[in-house]
Amino acid sequence: AARWRAAAPPQFVFCLKAWQVITHPPTSPTYRRTRLDARDREHCGQFGFNPTVRWAWEQTFAVAQVLRAAVVVFQCPANFRPTAENVARVRRFFEKAKRGRFHLGWEPRGEWDPALIAKLCHDLELIHVVDPLVTDAAATGPIRYYRVQGAQRRVAKPDWRRLQQACAGRPAAYCFFNTSLRAADARRFKDLISE
Repeated sequence: AARWRAAAPPQFVFCLKAWQVITHPPTSPTYRRTRLDARDREHCGQFGFNPTVRWAWEQTFAVAQVLRAAVVVFQCPANFRPTAENVARVRRFFEKAKRGRFHLGWEPRGEWDPALIAKLCHDLELIHVVDPLVTDAAATGPIRYYRVQGAQRRVAKPDWRRLQQACAGRPAAYCFFNTSLRAADARRFKDLISE
């Protein structure tokens, strides 16, 4: 992380995703590449505030500090549903997790009620992370964090204006493209908002 920070221009803003060990259950196919011991894996994910998840947060926190990150995003798997147990886990994790100078973004996916998302984001001081072309941010804080999703997706002409409007008038708005033309889309959007 220190090499990345040193190599980046001084004004470069880093944002990162929290390690999946915090958010995703060990059955997630993305664990194939991890080198975690099988005994540790059984304690992974779903914001369980156990030693394994706390360790994963310490690792993520340390990287965010070195990078002087602006935002750390906690992207939930779609199967992390808004059950009473999961809501309690989210609350417990964010109430107990050490905070840095960076913002914390939360990306619930699936069938979460916007009012519940707004309440959790308000109570826990989280940025609601969304794809603004699919849904509006439920939380009303001044900072926005958008992730335009869809590996096969191409951003259509009318969507550029919607993205621009979603970011307008904010002290900070982060917009990331997880699309087929991610780098080109990011450059195009940068040019559009710079006009």
